[in-house]
Amino acid sequence: MKSPSQTNAIDFDSAKLQRLGFGQQPPLLERPVSLAQLRQELGLQLQTSLEPQRILGLFFREIQRLVPLDALNYEHQPSDLRLQFGQRGHHSISYSLSHEGERLGELVFRRNQRFSDEEQGHLESLLSALLYPMRNALLYRAATQSALRDPLTDTGNRIAMDQTLQREIEMSRRHSHPLSLLMLDIDHFKQINDTYGHSAGDEVLKAVAASIKSQLRNVDMVFRFGGEEFMILLSNTSREAAAMVGERLRFAAQAQDYVAEGKTIELTVSLGCSTLLPGESAESLLRRADSALYVAKREGRNRLTMAG
Repeated sequence: MKSPSQTNAIDFDSAKLQRLGFGQQPPLLERPVSLAQLRQELGLQLQTSLEPQRILGLFFREIQRLVPLDALNYEHQPSDLRLQFGQRGHHSISYSLSHEGERLGELVFRRNQRFSDEEQGHLESLLSALLYPMRNALLYRAATQSALRDPLTDTGNRIAMDQTLQREIEMSRRHSHPLSLLMLDIDHFKQINDTYGHSAGDEVLKAVAASIKSQLRNVDMVFRFGGEEFMILLSNTSREAAAMVGERLRFAAQAQDYVAEGKTIELTVSLGCSTLLPGESAESLLRRADSALYVAKREGRNRLTMAG
């Protein structure tokens, strides 16, 4: 049976803010906190962070002083952000948040009792306090992500790789989970640039990056390590499982159709793989994968070599 729902769209332009009560004296409510007081407090609290999860967590907690809720769900597809607080309820009311044409995500309130018209009005008024903090948080998130991404291949860059590798090593040790690393290099990439030009080379890099990502789990991470090299970090993955992933990546890259100036480019990749040893540093793990990759290239390319 489909849960009953109420759907609304909110565009926070100046007229809407006026209709929601800004500049007007809200009616006094026989509640532990008044609407005006709660909105004022939210306006101060929500501006203390640029983390979407913290902002929405505070919002979810505070608005329940006026409107009881069982859950809050938020999704912002452009930044691939999905957050959930509380447990799912039978009744829901959803809002599409936007400001001056800029979409700020979808917000869903849930609980087991149906929302009254008065409660809906309170929620809409309180949402206005969420607008600018969330907009700032999304802008900050986009800027942060941009600083950690390779703009050509949409993979992580070296800064992101260094941060993530150290964190994953610490997690691996804490939970006694295996951690493996694949270093992938496009064979004879210089010849592609020399023959077809750098724009064709860029298209090949993007295609190979897409091929890699299509073969991985959500928890696996891809970084552009150098000009035509990629590093793939495989969390909770043993040496044997990493070898299987590496072979899958090699075959997937080879199966792609690469065309430049109407001609098909025959493309292969070589890979080196290392698995974290007890007490091993990030530098050593990287060095062993890089050495294994060197062996794969020296022995004829288009192959995977495991580090000793």
